[in-house]
Amino acid sequence: MIETLSIIVVEKDRDRALLIVDALREAGDYKITVIGEETGLARRIAENRPDLVLIDLRSPSRDVLEELALASGPMDRPVAMFVDRSDTGLTRAAIEAGVSAYVVDGLRPDRIRPVLDAAIARFHMFSRMRSELAATKAALEERKVIDRAKGLIMRAKGIGEEEAYGLLRKAAMDQGKRLIEVAQAIVTAAELLR
Repeated sequence: MIETLSIIVVEKDRDRALLIVDALREAGDYKITVIGEETGLARRIAENRPDLVLIDLRSPSRDVLEELALASGPMDRPVAMFVDRSDTGLTRAAIEAGVSAYVVDGLRPDRIRPVLDAAIARFHMFSRMRSELAATKAALEERKVIDRAKGLIMRAKGIGEEEAYGLLRKAAMDQGKRLIEVAQAIVTAAELLR
C-alpha cells in the first residue's frame, strides 16, 4: 500500500492557496496543509514533518527566497518552488539553498504532478550524493589515521609498512575492534606522549 504524500503549501494569498490545493487534489491523493504566515514557518514545517514543501511566490526577492527555502528544510525534504517571474541570480540562489524544483511562469495544474515527481527524484538523488560524499570523506579520514598509526609503528619498531599494517590488523582482531579504532588509539597515545 502506498502512503499518502503529505505536502505543505506556503502561500500568503488565500485565493491562490485554494487554487493550489484544488490543483493538488486533482493531481493525486495528498494530505495538504497550507501555511499562510511566514512567522514561525520553520517551526510549523518541522512540527508537521511533511514529505514535500511547495512554495508559491509571485515575485521573489533573494531574501524571501532564501528564508523560505531554508525554513522549509531542503536538506530534510524536497522543496518545489513556483514563481511568476525570476532572473538568473534568483534561480541560482534557490538551487544553492537546496530547492529541488524551481519553476518559473507560475503554477499550472497540469504541471503539478510532473514537477512534484521531479522534485522528489532530484531530492533523493542529491541525498544519495551527500551520503556517498560523507562516506567517502569518512573513509579518507580513516585512511589518514591508519597511515599515521602505521608510520608511528614503523618508526617505533624499525619495520616496513607491510609489517606495520599486519601488526595493526592483528591487534584489531585480537581485541575484537575495527582497524580504525586501534589506529586511533595509537595516534592518540602518541600525541599524549609527545
